[in-house]
Amino acid sequence: MTTNFDWADLAFSSKKPVKDLKATFIAAPRELSEKRFKQIIKEYLPYGDIVLGISKEPFVEGFENQPQFKMLPVKTVQKVIDLVHTSGTPYRVYTINYFQRELPFLIEKLGFKRVVLVRGSWRHVFHASPAYYMLMQKNIPFRMISPFADEQEAKAYAKKTRHLDEAWVHDYVHEHFTGKGMLDLANKLAAFSYDYSFQTGAVVGKRLPHEPARYSVIDGSYNEVVPYATYAMHHGTAREDHLAAPNDLNYYDAIHAEVGLILSAQRHKLDLKGTTMFINLMPCPTCARMLARSDIEEFVYSIDHSDGYAVKLFEAAGKKVRRVVP
Repeated sequence: MTTNFDWADLAFSSKKPVKDLKATFIAAPRELSEKRFKQIIKEYLPYGDIVLGISKEPFVEGFENQPQFKMLPVKTVQKVIDLVHTSGTPYRVYTINYFQRELPFLIEKLGFKRVVLVRGSWRHVFHASPAYYMLMQKNIPFRMISPFADEQEAKAYAKKTRHLDEAWVHDYVHEHFTGKGMLDLANKLAAFSYDYSFQTGAVVGKRLPHEPARYSVIDGSYNEVVPYATYAMHHGTAREDHLAAPNDLNYYDAIHAEVGLILSAQRHKLDLKGTTMFINLMPCPTCARMLARSDIEEFVYSIDHSDGYAVKLFEAAGKKVRRVVP
């Protein structure tokens, strides 16, 4: 009997080979260390067969080319899978390849007895996804787990990617860009965030006196998870733990990009008087109240938030506000 399945083959044929396993399903995870995969196998193999999902996309869908959101390639854990098959245990580790958008269909059709979800393997909060509603409909128990073996591994992973965003300062500060270019930079900076519920980037610049349509970059920031980048992936995200709505300001794990920028400017003693902030997501009400008292003169954004609360507040505070839709 094969131990490797593909949803493309199963979708329009008999599901019996997988359904009969009544397996624990590990939904296609982001990258894991061999050590972490061994921990997961040791925990769930005593309860029966395991089906490990393998994503056909190399990154979490929507986070393409972001190193912190690489998906697990089977070659990383193949050695462990082979060891299980030669260990004498009555249970096996099977794999199933699929596109991430197909996850709800696997949950619906393949008769899994439980589902294991590795945090950081999807975009936005899981409880707003079709896969979550399918789990509820089928009454299948599920559990969210860390992608890391321990705190030390989580911190080491965060440190490994930290140098990428620090290099940003050297690449772009004092360079000159159009308004569109500044928004593009904000989006590039947002991609450093580990907050998979939403990535926000903010860049502040000053108009060039001889070229008012262009700006000189002063500083930038993104919504950085604290106390370290992988903390929420390892310990659980506030929004998912509390099933909070995406815009619920009571539950989040990151310093908002605007706050990060103000803190950075303070730390580096940067003068923000007369500057323009470019941000992909309009500041939330809490950040807007703080920014209304800042020296920043103008705000340019792409995506609205909180029914335009910040726009009204900024305008009442004498700030300029512009929305630029890509």
